[in-house]
Amino acid sequence: EIIIKEPVSQNEFNEYYNIRWKILREPLGGSLNSTKDDLENASYHLIALINDEIIGIGRIHEVNDTQCQIRYMGVVKKYQKSNVGTMLLNNLELYAKKKNKKYIILHARETALNFYIKNRYKIVEKSHLLLGKIQHYLMKKEMK
Repeated sequence: EIIIKEPVSQNEFNEYYNIRWKILREPLGGSLNSTKDDLENASYHLIALINDEIIGIGRIHEVNDTQCQIRYMGVVKKYQKSNVGTMLLNNLELYAKKKNKKYIILHARETALNFYIKNRYKIVEKSHLLLGKIQHYLMKKEMK
C-alpha cells in the first residue's frame, strides 16, 4: 500500500532530501546542496511510502496570490509508471486548491513532459537547462 504524507520527523526529512538528491541530482553529478533552495521552510513537502521506505517526493510553494509552483518531483525508478507520481501530484494540487490558487506552474524535464501533459499541464515555453544537461519546460495548469 502506498502512503502519501508530509515528512514530519528529522529522520524522514533527512531521507526525503537524500532521495531527492539520488533521483534528481546524483545522476547529473549535482551535490546534495543542489537539491535545496531558500524556499524549503516556506514549502509543503510530500513523500510517498511503501513499507516505511520513501519511494517518491514532491514539493509545492506559493509564488503569489494566484499561483503555486511544484518543484523537486521524483519517483524511484522501480516505482515509476505505478501511479506514485500521480498520487503525489494530486496531493500537491490539493494544497494549491486549499490556498485558492488559480494556477500551478512547474519546470518539467523533457523526459517528464508526457507525465505532466497526461495530468492536464500545458507547455508554456522552453525554460532552463539544468546543470548544462537537462532541458526543462515551463508548464502551467489552471485549477478548477
